[in-house]
Amino acid sequence: MEIGSPIAVVVTGDGINCDYETARAFSLAGADARRVHINRILNDPSLLAEASVLAFPGGFSFGDDLGSGKGLSLKIKHFLRDPIRRFIERGGLVIGICNGFQALVKMGLLPNREGHRWEQEVSLTHNIPLGFVNTWVKLRVNPSSPCVWTSGLSEIELPIRHGEGRLVVGEMIEGGVDHLKELGMVPLEYESLEINGSEGQAAALCDPSGRIFGLMPHPEAFVISENHPRWTREEVGPLGLEIFRNAMKEIQKERE
Repeated sequence: MEIGSPIAVVVTGDGINCDYETARAFSLAGADARRVHINRILNDPSLLAEASVLAFPGGFSFGDDLGSGKGLSLKIKHFLRDPIRRFIERGGLVIGICNGFQALVKMGLLPNREGHRWEQEVSLTHNIPLGFVNTWVKLRVNPSSPCVWTSGLSEIELPIRHGEGRLVVGEMIEGGVDHLKELGMVPLEYESLEINGSEGQAAALCDPSGRIFGLMPHPEAFVISENHPRWTREEVGPLGLEIFRNAMKEIQKERE
């Protein structure tokens, strides 16, 4: 980490359990990564004032008792809506991974086609077939997406581990998932049809600006080649670390 490195606030607490890995990924990408308990932000929202990135890691926040990400989303909407709105309006980057993605969807920050209405438009629900899936998946990257996090990537392989990762768009958005794809708001798709039943094989969403990004796969779990199960038998890559590096590149570009 260099002096003046972008600050990445990585949310912890309430059952989140991938915060260390996420903070390490940001550190390796060049950020000043700071693990901060959600209650500290609640008591002192100014902790976001100097941050360039806000990250919601994976894990089982509130034990998924109300549904994955639901408890965390309600807490944030009730207590932190205005500080996070200001963070976004001044250009902050947001990422939600797995449970963090579920929370962003239930907050209404993804896909958020009409600008920070904080109203849920889509859902991430139980896999089809039912059950927890824990494997590595190949992903296609939408080259026309505005997503700054996936910029320059064409494909990537990442691990997934979730029981509620099926994206359902339904009738809330006219044209459904195909409309979101046309807008570039589905930056990642599963190559295989047999993952979790997600509509359009969608593995991620971004907002129209491309700065708010959520994905079910875990890029923080693939930051060195040795993380990959086939690293001794073949050349693997690109690393999930590239997603975090892209965020740092975007911030650096804006500083120049």
